[in-house]
Amino acid sequence: MIDKFGSVFYYIIFIAHFLIVGSYAFQLVFDTKKFLKGRGVDKTATLITRFAGSFMVAIVIMAIYIAFIRSGGLEATWAFFNLVFIINVSILVVNFYSLKIDKTGLTKKTKNDGIYAPLILVIISAILIYGLADKIYV
Repeated sequence: MIDKFGSVFYYIIFIAHFLIVGSYAFQLVFDTKKFLKGRGVDKTATLITRFAGSFMVAIVIMAIYIAFIRSGGLEATWAFFNLVFIINVSILVVNFYSLKIDKTGLTKKTKNDGIYAPLILVIISAILIYGLADKIYV
């Protein structure tokens, strides 16, 4: 397994990234009421919250396939890794805009985790792309 990643470091980074994404996916899709309540959002946002979560579920399923099932491992998976990076950057930019500039719909329960979590994911996904370049760009 680790040989697919070239080192235990990139394996751990990969697992960490997709555990974070998976955690958000689970909260958005299956623990929606608690997720919304914790942020002071009305339950009428359930459909769009689960809609967003479904994208994260798809990313996690693809990551599981690439890491654990696909016979070629990480070879030629640059499109997946780059798409994940672009999604992370997009979430970071949009959340920064929403939290710091636009501020529409913010409540007292709104936290800056909407900026910090995507920032961490951007950094981790950039490390993965750089460190696994010899495998994903084959």
